Amino acid sequence: MTTRLDVPAAQVVSRIAATIDPVFAMVDGWRDALAAHLAGTGTGATAPEPTARALDPVVDALVRPELERDGGLITGAGFVADPGYLMDAPWHLAWWLGTANTFGSGHGVRRLEAESDPDAEQFRDYTTLEWWRVPARTGTRHLTGPYVDYLCTDDYTVTITTPVTVGGELVGLVGADLYVAQLERVLLPVIRASGHPCTLVNASGRVVASTDAHRATGALLRLDGLADALAPLRGAAGEGADAPLRASTAGIALPDGALLLPCGDTSLALVLEG
Repeated sequence: MTTRLDVPAAQVVSRIAATIDPVFAMVDGWRDALAAHLAGTGTGATAPEPTARALDPVVDALVRPELERDGGLITGAGFVADPGYLMDAPWHLAWWLGTANTFGSGHGVRRLEAESDPDAEQFRDYTTLEWWRVPARTGTRHLTGPYVDYLCTDDYTVTITTPVTVGGELVGLVGADLYVAQLERVLLPVIRASGHPCTLVNASGRVVASTDAHRATGALLRLDGLADALAPLRGAAGEGADAPLRASTAGIALPDGALLLPCGDTSLALVLEG
């Protein structure tokens, strides 16, 4: 069953998408730039093999302007290499923290210091984490969170990652971190404009922001039928399975009378109640 969106709700959904879409576009631009750069290494008899030493300044130059920009949503960004791709760094995070990032010490844009020795006690196999695992498997962009990111922010975070490929092979991911608290400050006035009690959730039904103070960030929103309605956003039926829900101009009515509204291509959805 579907219910046609009213104009205010449709406007709210459009404004949410308009807030997140520029971040997606930025990450996609970084992906294209890095893929083009890396395509010139490791090919041909005289081309150099890709190295962290050569790549890191390129990543820094790409992400630093956004991390230095006042009022931006991004708190961290960079490139994470497929293990073994870089000849001088088998495990490598070329990741920078922005001026708004409170993780660790220091001020201004700074490099994330991550343990890269697999034998070290503090080493973390990033290929087991959702922000790597899902886009590496699907070959498409993924939004992870809200979750507590103990690696880069030590706070509730949303991470957007997308694969970087060269010659059809995965060489790593490029991505960005956003503090959920900052997203809430930007998005709560928008969702309140719907005139309904409502909650913004990710494709797994976890709360990103809500007009109900009792619905905690990162908690699962438990409503009858919600998981099934969100399944297309999770790509449950395979690549491209989210298209029907994203493209729909109608909300999806849930059994208890709530309405699920997909927010464009963001993989987020707004749940209106009452």
